[in-house]
Amino acid sequence: MKILLSKKSSTGAITPRGWMHSCILGCLLLAATTVFGQNDKMTPIPIPNQPNAIVLGTGELPNANNKEAWHSQYGSMFARNVTIATLTPFLPAKGKATGAAVIIAPGGGFRTLSMENEGWQVAKGLADKGVAAFVLKYRLNQTPATMPEFEESMNQMFAGVGRRASTGTQDPSVTLAPMIADAKAAFALIRERAKEWNVNPEKVGMIGFSAGAMLTLSTTLYAPETKPAFIGNIYGPLASVKAPADAPPLFIALAADDPFFANAGFGLIDSWKSVKRPVEFHLYEQGGHGFGMYPKETTSTGWFEAFASWLKMRGFIKA
Repeated sequence: MKILLSKKSSTGAITPRGWMHSCILGCLLLAATTVFGQNDKMTPIPIPNQPNAIVLGTGELPNANNKEAWHSQYGSMFARNVTIATLTPFLPAKGKATGAAVIIAPGGGFRTLSMENEGWQVAKGLADKGVAAFVLKYRLNQTPATMPEFEESMNQMFAGVGRRASTGTQDPSVTLAPMIADAKAAFALIRERAKEWNVNPEKVGMIGFSAGAMLTLSTTLYAPETKPAFIGNIYGPLASVKAPADAPPLFIALAADDPFFANAGFGLIDSWKSVKRPVEFHLYEQGGHGFGMYPKETTSTGWFEAFASWLKMRGFIKA
């Protein structure tokens, strides 16, 4: 099966349409490269208890017909058909809090969310280092209600990859409008309750994985009022963008054998450098796509400690 990963403009930069298309494909096809030996079967599970989840108040996803559902895959939990956005805090002990905070956006191609591997586990790790972490369960594009229908829809989608023409606008600011609204609400809520959560309102950043990385970058580009103190892009698209003059410090981690985003250049880094803004880039030899917090025998597992060290270097993890 030939997969069209990107659509380039005459200048060589990936256009918003191609950026969106390649991200959705990459985020959904992580099955082949996630954790070797893990069970890749999607098994429906009950919606887990989420006692600390806070409804963000951005409303229900417009024209949503199917209710939220969860499944297990690769030994981890995933959500889909999310119609109401929530934010779940993972707070460090008061004596350990540094004042820094991170909004975490899991990936899943805007059809699912890797809530455990790219959400809760990341948040627990950051909280242990004194960083207040907030897992964003953002609204998603609708998928069929039942698991067999969902799997069939995925098969049909990939069967047409490379020959189906894109139609309509694919501008992330339009296509991701509900998701960006959820991210904006998350920033606002954290700053509103900053004192309660021992957070410095000026030290609130965001990190995203795959599709979540695209959301993180889109929030930065199309919702400048959020003013993130820093952002992280973990195996997301690295296409060129028009970086704002006051772009936040950027951390990037990607595996060189990522089948979706490792072969389209590193324009995002040049975009940040063009406006003389800080960027740190870790290109790991192996790791594939979707490694997150999974235990793997590759150096890509070091991304988390590298990210924490970067936060410390920049003064965010400092009591």
